[in-house]
Amino acid sequence: MTYPPIPPVSRRDAPLFATPEHRGLGASAFTSGGGRYHDVRPGYPAQVLDLIPAGSRVLDVGAGTGKLTGQMHARGHDVCALDPSPDMLKVLRVAVPKVPCWRATAEATAVRGGVFDLITCAQTWHWVDVVGASSEFARVAPTVLLVWNNLDTRDPWVHRLSRIMHAGDVLKPGFLPHIGAPWAVSSTLRCDWSQTMTTQQIIELAHTRSYWLRAGETVRTRVDANLDWYLHEHLGFAPGEQIALPYRCDAFLLRR
Repeated sequence: MTYPPIPPVSRRDAPLFATPEHRGLGASAFTSGGGRYHDVRPGYPAQVLDLIPAGSRVLDVGAGTGKLTGQMHARGHDVCALDPSPDMLKVLRVAVPKVPCWRATAEATAVRGGVFDLITCAQTWHWVDVVGASSEFARVAPTVLLVWNNLDTRDPWVHRLSRIMHAGDVLKPGFLPHIGAPWAVSSTLRCDWSQTMTTQQIIELAHTRSYWLRAGETVRTRVDANLDWYLHEHLGFAPGEQIALPYRCDAFLLRR
């Protein structure tokens, strides 16, 4: 079997969307698959939680299934969460049952100002309208924490893996997020870590990507076959073998 050459490592500060409609189409993929997302997507390293002052009142925007929500709640923060996907919120309500959550967006959070000390956006900011979300956040809270987990494509095998699974949200090392008025980056955290997964879980990780969720059965079958070949034949991992999957975590505190 002949495979095409792998494109260069990403040099992007944000995913490429041709139009706002294109971005919305990609985001709309997350109306299903919340259970799998929660099972195989990573949480966040402790250094990210250390950026949040003790006892903070936090609004987790685009909380998904509650990966960061749960970690903040476990740290003792007073957390509320919102997400536009009913499927994601269904999982969040089970995963973190004591956290109030509702359906809303970053551009229209449905909360009043003065209630929260901090807004968090983990794995979310690239799906929002930056101008609209920046304005809404300025109304709601004095501080924002933007967080990304990126597959660490500085490792060649991970780079090729990211391309096979069409992980379009992998951003370049040292990237800076696009933000709107009145916000500015006040501090930055960049750290390396890894998530231990089986080969099957890595294949299921691809099933949580917008590309796979929006694809038809033919494309899904091809992606799975390529991943099976890459992990088990090309790299030589045994089925079910546990692998340390390298990640970069990039976090940015924003203040007015």
